[in-house]
Amino acid sequence: QVQLVESGGGLVQSGGSLRLSCATSGFRFSNYAMTWVRQAPGKGVEWLAGIDSGGAPTEYSDSVKGRFAISRDDAKNTLYLQMNNLKPEDTAVYYCARPLDNWYRARVYVSRGQGTQVTVSS
Repeated sequence: QVQLVESGGGLVQSGGSLRLSCATSGFRFSNYAMTWVRQAPGKGVEWLAGIDSGGAPTEYSDSVKGRFAISRDDAKNTLYLQMNNLKPEDTAVYYCARPLDNWYRARVYVSRGQGTQVTVSS
């Protein structure tokens, strides 16, 4: 059974940093592309970043490019999202997800974790 468990969220001031982790199990993590998405209150799901199996290539949405970095540790079956220069508009629940067709640029996912809350105060 596929399991994705996010952690690392919290409350941070504008300009601060957080690193999110996503521990995975139930599938061969190293063979799969992975993505991060988020959902702010009252808004739809926003795709943020994707990473192919093997760690490259990566891609980012315009809203986080240059501030966020996606990475993976296949030995630990774990996905990461380093978030720097956080802004109040980054406040949302953040999810790691397996993308459709194992394509790191896919905006549709087939499974998702329970999420971790990130709140950025101004």
